[in-house]
Amino acid sequence: MNRIYFIRHALTAGNEQKRYIGTTDEPLSEQGILSLQGKQVPPADVIAVSPLRRCVQTADILLPGRERIVVQDFAECDFGDFEGKNYLELEGNADYAAWVDSGGVLPFPHGEDPKAFRERCANAFLRFVNTLKKGQSAALIVHGGTIMSVLAAFDREKKDFYEYHLPNGQGISALWEGGCLTTERLLW
Repeated sequence: MNRIYFIRHALTAGNEQKRYIGTTDEPLSEQGILSLQGKQVPPADVIAVSPLRRCVQTADILLPGRERIVVQDFAECDFGDFEGKNYLELEGNADYAAWVDSGGVLPFPHGEDPKAFRERCANAFLRFVNTLKKGQSAALIVHGGTIMSVLAAFDREKKDFYEYHLPNGQGISALWEGGCLTTERLLW
């Protein structure tokens, strides 16, 4: 059994403006940095991060000086033509309307297919968790979409993808055993 802490990176300027921020390598905003002050991550044997700056900065604040593994496939989804825009700016966009009407299952125009993104994250998690020794704990500092993808794939409760949404700077504890996750509690 392994304890896994899933931590979503803190706020960026794009997050504050409700923009689709996937491949854009934004730093944390001042508000995001301040929101992490005083938060304590439970002890973790192994730390993994997405390669994007907002996750690395969150790890620097929460786990300063700790060695970490960068997992490329933990990167957020490529939102294609929607990248950097918010729903107000996309209002009236036929591609956006079709994507919303599909329940978010259509591929992003010139971006990633949501199903492929979820599979990428789930497969990356499996590769990562299979490197852990029995009893080792891990903190994954990643993106909201990454967390939702992994939990939707492996949580015993089998909730809908969007039910696993965590606000920026929040974390959840889970146990990995027998190829399944059991979510336990929010960290903060």
